[in-house]
Amino acid sequence: MKLYDQTIERITNLLNESTTVELPVRTSSWPDVSDRSMILRSEMAYELGSNQFPGIGATIITANEDLVSGDGVFLHGKDLQELKGDTPYARVAFVKVDEATLGEGEALYRTIRDLEYVRYHFYPEGFMMRVSPSKQIESVRIGRSALNRGLSFEITGNRLIEAFKKKPQVEAVQVHYVTDPDFDYKALSKLFTESEEITKTIDHILKNVIMDCNACSLQAVCDEVEGLKELHFKK
Repeated sequence: MKLYDQTIERITNLLNESTTVELPVRTSSWPDVSDRSMILRSEMAYELGSNQFPGIGATIITANEDLVSGDGVFLHGKDLQELKGDTPYARVAFVKVDEATLGEGEALYRTIRDLEYVRYHFYPEGFMMRVSPSKQIESVRIGRSALNRGLSFEITGNRLIEAFKKKPQVEAVQVHYVTDPDFDYKALSKLFTESEEITKTIDHILKNVIMDCNACSLQAVCDEVEGLKELHFKK
């Protein structure tokens, strides 16, 4: 399955343009909270990706070990303890899956969405993620109390890896956090949109809405992405 591999390569190249720090990968004992827990403005230290700053996130899958050779947590910018106020923010998770477990057709699409939805079941204390899929926004409120007790991207990255690995298809996860104010968030957002267009095209193909490629508005995506036409004609 090479559907997202070109997009992953482009994102990786963009990330490599910034200074990168690799954080330790290890089991974390940081506590979880319930899905109903809130961090009020009066309780937060600051916000990642607030209204005045970019805030984006994506999960992108591959079966290519060359792209995701093992687990990793990477930071581009300042860590949570170093930040003093609201800041731009991006999170990207590259998830390596066992291709043999993905299935085809509707099963493939459901697996892709299921892995994306892991972020909705991720509740480390002091790290309240807020997502608006329609606007492609992902922001995070950081709790003051948790920050004072040592909350960091190492902790949240490792907890996110653990959350993904509860899924039987997942073999490795690399999590990248970006807080560098000089990073090209607009370019990254376009690549995240490219990934989402591929997923929507898979759904479009499965629904068999239009079989005439010349009449399809998504033809450009199919032409660009290796594997989509094969999926189309197999359908």
